[in-house]
Formats: sequence, structure tokens, C-alpha cells
Amino acid sequence: MHRSFLYAALSFLPLTALSTSALADDAAVLSGIDARYDETASVARQLWEWAEVGYQEERSSKLLQDKLSASGFSIRKGVAGIPTAFIAEYGKGGPVIAILAEFDALPGINQGDVATRAPIDGKAAGHACGHNLFGAGSMTAAIAVKNWLEETGTPGRVRLYGTPAEEGGSGKVYMVRAGLFNDVDIALHWHADDENSAAARTSLANRSAKFRFHGVSAHAAGAPERARSALDGVESFNLMVNMMREHVPQETRIHYVITEGGNAPNVVPDFAEVFYYVRHPDAKGVEDIWARVEDAARGAALGTGTEVDWEIIHGNNPLLVNETLAKMMDEKLREVGGVQYTAAEKKFVEQIRKTFDNPRSTIESAGEVQPYDRSLGYGSTDVGDVSYATPTVGVRTATWAPGTSAHSWQAVSASGMSIGFKGAQVAAKALTLAAIELYESPELRETARAEFEAARGENYKYYSLLGDRDPPLDYRK
Repeated sequence: MHRSFLYAALSFLPLTALSTSALADDAAVLSGIDARYDETASVARQLWEWAEVGYQEERSSKLLQDKLSASGFSIRKGVAGIPTAFIAEYGKGGPVIAILAEFDALPGINQGDVATRAPIDGKAAGHACGHNLFGAGSMTAAIAVKNWLEETGTPGRVRLYGTPAEEGGSGKVYMVRAGLFNDVDIALHWHADDENSAAARTSLANRSAKFRFHGVSAHAAGAPERARSALDGVESFNLMVNMMREHVPQETRIHYVITEGGNAPNVVPDFAEVFYYVRHPDAKGVEDIWARVEDAARGAALGTGTEVDWEIIHGNNPLLVNETLAKMMDEKLREVGGVQYTAAEKKFVEQIRKTFDNPRSTIESAGEVQPYDRSLGYGSTDVGDVSYATPTVGVRTATWAPGTSAHSWQAVSASGMSIGFKGAQVAAKALTLAAIELYESPELRETARAEFEAARGENYKYYSLLGDRDPPLDYRK
């Protein structure tokens, strides 16, 4: 019997020998994950300490590989032309269930594991999106699934994908482009959050580029007529794009940072650079807006007497929702439950929540699972490209104090301590139970595949928003 149907029936049917056995089996699996808590926490903490940015995650990647290798996984290193990308696999025959693992940090933000603002001197990055937890929790899930396959003799392979540079580097896109997901039956992923949810949330497609303006230097006071300011080009470009915001679909998101604008006010800069992101719910929308952004760059260069070129850095498709899988994951998350705080953890949460403006949720929500629904999320992820290669489902767990925003110092803080580690354990449990369900139910896999094929449409052909460029291994240097 399909165990999802079994659990639904338990509320009004007497327990059978099969249902008792299934629940006992799940309890044993979850107990095994609990027994690995110290290892999960240790790995998550070490990744948090290192806080390595995209494509520079040498130590983080090696630590995960070493742990998985020691647990009996075979390792393929440096896949898709990315030194820190890897695939760890165990098993033979049967379906291939993939578990995604991220481990890159965000530049320009760091914080100690305390509830007040406390940057760490000399540290240039931090895990403000919880990818240290993502990597550690996925590792634990993969090992738990491997142990279950081994103990039960079930045919099947569990495959952990070590995916670098999610933050603006599109590591998974290169792995999809290289065909590394072609034989995967189902892909599972998760993410750090301030609540527990397996709702079917899609994401925005996005593309980024570094626009580089080239001008002519001269003394800003003594010979300004000889100069052509590259910074003028950047500022004119930004002005035009900001005016364009009034005339794009409301779901669009455009953001930028000036990464180089000169060094001295009395030297007209001959080089300036601005880094842009453009997002929209579908890839075609991104491309339409992107064409207008490129025109604005050309116009800014023409108007300021400069030259401009640009380099596409990354591009992600939106998440392709699979509700067959999402509803199954919701059941697993509800079986696991949320995060329960100790008195010390509750005190930490209460203190850090004082730094929020009107937090949207209560402290108790960390122990709850949010209602299932289908919605549009305004973030972007390279998991989107995976979701067009194979049926994909994710889950979010309360790794941060309720009310925390991603990419904040509060997220860095919780990601380095027990609140984050407990959320990673919840994710590991939900992923493991979902994987077991998928191995045991060919009907579920078939239904998910049928929904996936219908959602992609007939004659679907994969298209990458970053084109045919090589991985930008130096984009964070």
C-alpha cells in the first residue's frame, strides 16, 4: 500500500500489521538521524566558520565529500567543469533519487552567533542564506537513505549533488547543462527559513551581468574636456533603468550595485562597473526586459562618449512546481513536525526578535507546519533549472528565529548555532522519509513524472538563461 494513503487512513481505520510496521520503520529511520545530530551540527558549524563564497568553497566541498566517502559513497569530483562541484552516490539498480546540497556563503555580510549585532573583524562573508545548514542537512539525509537502502536491500541509488555557487553563480545550471541529471528519477532539495513549509512555491527566473564602461582619464579640474567618465556612463545607465521600472510588469525585480566607480574625485575614471540582476516569473519575461536593459546600456555609453560591454554572470529558470511531490512532502514534514526550543534557545529567539520591525510570525510558529498552498516566491534559485530536467520537490524548515529575513545578520547568527542545526535535522528527516516513499511507490514516481511532462509541455527543449558560457569561477574574486 502507498504509505501516503496509509497515513490518511489512520484517522478512521484500525492499525493493521502493515501500518504498525510502517510507522515503526519510520521511527527507526528518524531515530538514526537523531543519533547523527552531533555530526550534522559539527559539519554545519564548520561550514559556517569557513563561510566560503561561490566557486571558492574548496574546504567546504572537501569536508562534505570526505564525510560521504567515509559513509560508503563513491565520489565524482570536479563535475561540469567546476572544481568544487561533486556527485556522491550509493546503491545499484532501481530508481535514482537525488538530494541537492549547497554550501556557498554571501559576501559583504557576517555576524557572530549572538542575538545582537556583532560583526566578526576581518571576515568578508557569512552564511546569511543558511547554505551551511543546507549542505549539512542534505548530507545527513543522504547517509540516512543510504543506510535504509543497505539495511532493507531495496534496489535503488541515492545520489547527493554538491552544488556550488547558488548565490549568483548558477552552479546547478552548469550541472544540468552537462546532462548530470538526465538519469535522475526525482530530485529533492530544501532551504533554510524562518518557518516550516512544503507548500508548492515557484520562483522568479533571473539573469545577471556585469556592465563595464570604458572612458578616458584626465585631471578632473585641469583638463576635464579631455576626459570621458566611465562613471558617468554607469550613472546614466542606472538612471535610465530606474526610469524603466515604471514600465515593466509589476512582478519584475531589478537590482544593482556599483562594483567599481573610480578611486579619486580629481581623476576622471576611465573604468566603472555595475552588477545587475533582472527577475520575472518566466524566462521569456526576463529576456524581454533584458533586451531593454542592454539598450539602456548602449544609450548611456553613446550619451557619455564612453564604450560599454557586459558579461552574463548567471541565469536561472523559475521553479517548475510538481504538486504530486509537494503534497507528499507536506505529509512527511507534518509527520516529522517543527522545531522545539529549549529555554536557552527561546531566550535567544526572544532577544533577536527585538531587532525586527513587526515580525510576521510568533515564536511558537517554529514548532508548527504552515498550511499547504501554491504561490509565487520572489526569490530565484538555480534549482529551477534542475526542476526542468527532472521532477523536483523541496521543503523549508525553521532554521532561524521566526520573523527573520534571509540575507540578514540575524540569519547568519542563527545559522551558526543550535536553532539552525535543529532546523537542518527537521529537513534531513523530511527528505529521508520522502526518498523512502519514492523508492517504495512506483505509482507515485509515475504520477509525478506525468505531471512533470505535462507542465513542461510537448516538444520541450531545455534552454539556459546564461547561454553557453563557461562557469564564472572568478566572479566572487
